Amino acid sequence: MATNNETSNEPEILDLENFLPYRLYRLADAVSREFSRIYKDSHGLTRPEWRTLSGLGQRGTMTATELGEQSAMHKTKVSRAVAALERRRWLARTPDENDRRVEHLALTKAGLAAYREMVPLAKAFEGQLFERLDPADRSLILATFTSLEALFLN
Repeated sequence: MATNNETSNEPEILDLENFLPYRLYRLADAVSREFSRIYKDSHGLTRPEWRTLSGLGQRGTMTATELGEQSAMHKTKVSRAVAALERRRWLARTPDENDRRVEHLALTKAGLAAYREMVPLAKAFEGQLFERLDPADRSLILATFTSLEALFLN
């Protein structure tokens, strides 16, 4: 049986509110905005600055390209975040010995201290988020994310 759109000449409509990629984006953005209040209030950081700080805090030395890949940020956002953290003296650049176009980025002692201050805040935020969910939903969400990440990120 044909639907109204199939029998008419009207174009098919995409119901964005039920389109999974759109829903995932909106949810990720909403959670990210909520979490951003924590690192903005505690340390005055923007989202790209937080992602850069946390990436370096977790992995140690990285290049700007590696940071962009790890955080899914465009190179201009990475560049601005790196410059902002460097102005705060939270980040140091070291030129690559073999390729002067590449710089290795690492947190300074002050940057590492700021990162370590924020780790418990981030974990508490995640814990509060999980507490608001039923335990069965938590397990299902984590399993679903693992499946989606395997499809799209590996």
